[in-house]
This record gives sequence, structure tokens and C-alpha cells, in this order.
Amino acid sequence: MNEQRTQFGYDQVSPEEKTRRVRGVFDSVAGKYDVMNDVMSMGMHRLWKRFAVDRAGPRAGQRVLDLAGGTGDLAKLFAERVGPGGTVVHTDINGAMLAGGRDKLLDGGLVLPTVQCNAEALPFADRSFDIVSIAFGLRNVTRKNVALAEMRRVLAPGGVAIVLEFSRVAPSLAPAYDWYSFNVLPRLGRLIAKDDASYRYLAESIRVHPDQETLAQMMRDAGFDAVDYHNLTAGVVAVHAGRVY
Repeated sequence: MNEQRTQFGYDQVSPEEKTRRVRGVFDSVAGKYDVMNDVMSMGMHRLWKRFAVDRAGPRAGQRVLDLAGGTGDLAKLFAERVGPGGTVVHTDINGAMLAGGRDKLLDGGLVLPTVQCNAEALPFADRSFDIVSIAFGLRNVTRKNVALAEMRRVLAPGGVAIVLEFSRVAPSLAPAYDWYSFNVLPRLGRLIAKDDASYRYLAESIRVHPDQETLAQMMRDAGFDAVDYHNLTAGVVAVHAGRVY
């Protein structure tokens, strides 16, 4: 029987090897993650995240699960919207990223439940949340279909899942975007985070991630209803929403 293989950027590796390598990437970049996001996107990632939260339509008192929550940007935005009567659970599989996010949230006066967990095996009961989000994290998950099914499982009827992720850019912009991704990003990574390899992986991982229509179908296959998506910045990123009726 052939060994199961998955993609780490352009490399074909075992699922265990991908998990190990992804952990290494985020252990390496955790300290400079926010700075690099601002530099790479020229600050646009903040607008993308606000749009994603707006698409979720959080209301006071709701329960929110933020997967791959990293340094806490989405968790903070959701907490502001659901208020003191709501709950936002901040999670990540990577301990270094989770600790950085927890500390940043605490510095901002927010004390949120923080859980280190794998999106493919969520330690939460069925129908526990009104909103589940994952921003720039699904790309790094080995079994994306399993993670999407887990997101569907923990959503209550009437809930919504939001996936904010890099996607397929408009064809007219692809040459310039490719040049920036494979020439500029690694150099920025080397200068700022002292790690060019992790940002080369970022560029590669975007290219092998499912495009907009493929991801939408994957969400339908996972059991979501009324799946739609919005392209932002000419498809550099897309926000997918799937509802549970």
C-alpha cells in the first residue's frame, strides 16, 4: 500500500512530516508574525479581517470559536462585538503562536479562554458555537475536509463558519503577484524575521491551496448550507461563509 502523502508547499511529504514542518514554520516566525503581516500586506490584512468578522455578523451574547487564532486579531474583533455576555474561545495548534496571542490580548485588557488544539479534532461538544472562524490557517491543515467537518459539527443551527484565506488572484495580476511572492516575500522574511524559508513556504502553500470554487464545494461536501464567498483585493484573499440551517 502506498504511504499517504500531502503537500507542504510544493513538497510531497507524509502527514506527520507536514505537521512537524508547519510547527517549525510558526515556531520560527511567531515573534515577528504581526510585523511581517503588516509589511507583506501593507496593512491590508487588518481590513480583510474586519470584513471577515462583518460577514459573520456577530451579535451580543453569541459564542465564537476562533481556530488557528494566532496572535488574536480575529478574537479581539469578535470579543468587541459579542460583548461581556458573549464568549470567544481563542485557539491554535501552535503553542508559540497561542502564547503570543494570549499575551497580546491580555495587554489589550482581554481575558479570553485559550485552548491549544488541532482543527482536525476539536475538543468541543456538538452545536457549541454560533460562529466558527479560521483566518489564514486552513491552508496549513493537513486534512482540510476533516477540519471543515469539525467546524460544521460544533456549530449550532443558525450558525456560520467563516474561512478567510489566500486564494486565486485575478489572471491579469498573476505575473506581478507571482514575482512579489517568490522574490520579495522571502527577502522580507530574511530581513525582518531572519527566516526566508518560511516565507517561501507561504508563497508555495498559497499556490497549492484550493481555489475559490473548489473550497466552496469542499464546504458543501462537509455539510454546510448556503455557501458563498467574496473575493478581496482581486482574489489575493477570499472570505468563504457556510451556514448551518
